Order: sequence, then structure tokens, then C-alpha cells
Amino acid sequence: MFPQTRLRRLRYHPVVRDLVRETSLSPRDFILPLFVRPGMNIKNEIASMPGNFQLSVDRLVDEVGAAEKLGIQAYILFGIPTAKDGQGSSAWADDGIVQQALRALRSAHKDILLITDECFCEYTDHGHCGILKERRGTLDVDNDATLPNLARQCVSHVQAGADMVAPSGMMDGMVSAIRKGLDDAGRSDIPIMSYAAKYASGFYGPFRDAAESPPQFGDRSSYQMDPANTDEALREVALDLDEGADIVMVKPALSYLDIIRRVKDRFGVPVAAYNVSGEFAMVKAASARGWIDERRVTMEILTSIKRAGADMILTYHALDAARWLR
Repeated sequence: MFPQTRLRRLRYHPVVRDLVRETSLSPRDFILPLFVRPGMNIKNEIASMPGNFQLSVDRLVDEVGAAEKLGIQAYILFGIPTAKDGQGSSAWADDGIVQQALRALRSAHKDILLITDECFCEYTDHGHCGILKERRGTLDVDNDATLPNLARQCVSHVQAGADMVAPSGMMDGMVSAIRKGLDDAGRSDIPIMSYAAKYASGFYGPFRDAAESPPQFGDRSSYQMDPANTDEALREVALDLDEGADIVMVKPALSYLDIIRRVKDRFGVPVAAYNVSGEFAMVKAASARGWIDERRVTMEILTSIKRAGADMILTYHALDAARWLR
């Protein structure tokens, strides 16, 4: 029999605890989501996401500069366009808001990674993730009609300076369509980070405020995954990898740690996890009421996501966590 105290001997001294720690965090683990909108000198705090903002391009450049000094190297952009229509055509406009942001950031910051979210919910006047058609007496997203537009959006973003594209609409065949579009445009070098296992979650509410993208009717359950399913996530990931995805994402993160672990164990590929807006907002709200220690809980959550198998974490906590890690 081993003595009962043998594990506690490794917990007694803080330096020993550091030496035997199995999982560690770094600002280089984080991808910071950013929201860009038209205008000048705009920095509108998102009420449900304290410390996060809708930014005009000029203020976005400054925000990234400050984050880069904290060691954050990767950023994902979400656009809030001037105009919306049924197709979301401003998503691929050469003068679109994300395209403007990419050019400005690429000019100002040379050594960062710029990722663009590829979907249409921010750009359509109905708030759904693609072109609509009638199905069984109601409107639903037309999967196949949306794919060419998705490829067009990705090519436009890459031509404006994106280093990586991240399709999030959960369309069947989206990775294949994007890979072909990028290859045909001579950009076979661009990696795809697919939202491969994206669940129809209740944790997205604050994001929809931030991106001004709530669906105008119904919900997205016909194309996002049922929260009750796990094997389906593995099938989704397998399909996206077969189609050419380089990184696969699980979204949300905190309620789906089991999915992150299953994906990592099964496929052994780079895995991203999105610590989404609702998960962030709950921490902030509880902290504001003095119910939890924000720093301790935040770092525990981020560590749990990495411990589950995530190689990178998209999180609205990135700036705070990077400061705490210094």
C-alpha cells in the first residue's frame, strides 16, 4: 500500500505544484473575437458582454495593438454591415466592413493571425445563415444555394488579408465548397478552421446582441446540432476533415467538454473550442454581484477547456486572462 500522503507531498509547496502541473495556459492559446462596424471613433461597449465592444476600424486597430502587447497573437473578426439583404451580399463586397478591417489591420500589424468568421447571419435581413427557401410550409436555409456564396465570401476575405477562414454556418459540404473556391483563386495555402460541431445552444444570446444578428423568425435548430447528441459530432468532424478542414472547432466549450475530449481522442487533429458569449456573461454577472472570484473562476474555466483537449480557445476573457498570466 502506498501511504495516503504521497500525493499531498506534491501539493505542499507552490513551486512543486507548478513543476508538476499538467496543463498550463498562455496568451498564445487564445483567439480574441472582435466586432467591427462602420463609422469613425466608435467604441460601443456591449451591455451583456462587459469589456467587449463594437469597434470602428480605427479603434479596432488600436484594440489589436493593445492586445498584441499582452501576447495575444490571433483574432477572429465579425462584421456588422451598413446594409443587409436576403442573401447577405455585403459579406463578399470588396468594400465590406470586414474587408476594410482586414486591410487596416494588415497594414498596421504585421505579425498577427487574422481569422474571419464565415457566415451570413450578420449580413442577412432575416438573421439566418444563408439563402432561404420554403420547406414543409416554412422558410429554412437552402443549404446548396448558400455554398457558392460562402466560398465567395471566403475568397473576398482572403484577398483583403485574412490568414485563415472559419466557416460557422453548419452547412453540409461547406468545407469542400470553400476549399475548392480558395484553390481556384490560387490560395491553396489558406487553412480552414471549421465550426465542425456547433450546437443549437442557448448560450449565444449576448453574441447576437453584439453582432446584431438574431433570427427574425424561428431558430437555427434545423442546421445547428442537437445538444443531446455526441456521436453526431464525431460524424460532423469526420466529414469536415475529409473535405479539407485543417482545424475543427467545438462550440460552445464549457457544456461540451466531453465533445472536445472525444474529438481530440478520436482524430488527433488541432481542435479549437469557443468559450461563447453566454458562458462569458454568466461569469461577469456573478462576479459583479460578488458571488464568485472572477479571476479564479475564469482561469479555472479556461484551464478546463484546454485540459479537455482544446489546442486553442476563442474567448471573450482573452484580454483579462492575458493580463492575469503576465
